[in-house]
Amino acid sequence: MEMIRCEDLRKTYGSGSSEVHAVDGISLSFEQGTFTAITGKSGSGKSTLLHLLSGLDRPTSGKVMYQDNNLFQYNDNQLSVLRRRRFGFVFQAYNLVRELTGQENILLPVMLDNRKPDEQYLKRLTEMLGVEDRLNHLPGALSGGQQQRICIARALANKPSILFADEPTGNLDGKTGREVLTLMRTISNELGITMILVTHDLGVAEQADRIIRLEDGKIAEDSGEGAHPITSDGGDYTGRKSSDGTRRGSVG
Repeated sequence: MEMIRCEDLRKTYGSGSSEVHAVDGISLSFEQGTFTAITGKSGSGKSTLLHLLSGLDRPTSGKVMYQDNNLFQYNDNQLSVLRRRRFGFVFQAYNLVRELTGQENILLPVMLDNRKPDEQYLKRLTEMLGVEDRLNHLPGALSGGQQQRICIARALANKPSILFADEPTGNLDGKTGREVLTLMRTISNELGITMILVTHDLGVAEQADRIIRLEDGKIAEDSGEGAHPITSDGGDYTGRKSSDGTRRGSVG
């Protein structure tokens, strides 16, 4: 089932000779429960695309359709409510409130929405993320990996349909980043959440069901459209067979 799609999406900055097409006529569809990685060089438009898909920014033209409703026909207040209730966000910066405990940070979006927390759900969520014994600590007393896990719990607290993640492992070491990403994928799969992740790291992107590479604001490659994944730095794709006989990307 289709969860969200964009149609001829464009975002242009400046005008005349200084005009920059950050997103240039992109049309995509994302199915429920799938994990998509959007990759590309710095300046390729991947973060801009994520911000447009999630309603954090408005396009110059085009549509983003969520459950057959165009996000940009909503006013700012309606869009804010939709993001809080149906979308979850994880960024490279942890963005935790320093004066609140881990538990209070997790509950923040639920409380802002004047809803009663689902205690059983949140208990299971924090156990899966391995932070159940860190909930009474302030962010300053948590490691980077623990802070990011709290962020993930906060993003999922309202049981969103879509989880948007922008370089969520960027501030973490390799081992911790892989652990966090594995947890995100496991939880998203169990809850049937659509995950759309932006990364410049091919190792991260290769864990997705689908890889979309952008170049100059356009789709250069989409593995969901029958193409092989290719390197996020723009290098040539080199196929190598894994033990199951399938091919995976490597830097050529």
